[in-house]
Amino acid sequence: MNNYRELSRKKLTQRGVSIEDIALLVFDLQKKYCPTLHLDDCITAVDEVLEKREVAFTILTGIELDVAAENNSLNEINEVIKKDYSLYGIDEILALSIVNVHGSIALTNFGYLDKTKPGIVGILEKAGKEGAACHTFLDDIVCAIVSSAASKIAHDYENKKALLE
Repeated sequence: MNNYRELSRKKLTQRGVSIEDIALLVFDLQKKYCPTLHLDDCITAVDEVLEKREVAFTILTGIELDVAAENNSLNEINEVIKKDYSLYGIDEILALSIVNVHGSIALTNFGYLDKTKPGIVGILEKAGKEGAACHTFLDDIVCAIVSSAASKIAHDYENKKALLE
């Protein structure tokens, strides 16, 4: 079997998304709740999320759909995906397969990120709107990875706090 985890990381990079881009968003989400948080902690959390097979498959599927839309290969649905039609929603549903593994904190963070489009998410969204590339699925997948890593940090921080009390 191919190494889907490595391939998914490679595809993220090819589409302009680095682990550090994702970790910076995680840091921004969690820094006020975890005063001792460092960017390295966020990179570790992102790496842990990316190690899940389900996450790798979601990344690969979403990117393939975005690329197919760029290549006008999706027939009748192509323009809906390419233009990221607001009522389409399947892009969010695919990304929620990542979020659902990481609990309610991940879900609420996902909604926030999907609405506010900070950092790399906004860059992906803008490129899609300008027609430079299709990132209909990828921007939501990045939101899901960020929110899941933030959830891991929140849970880990609370567990460490409880041990100290």
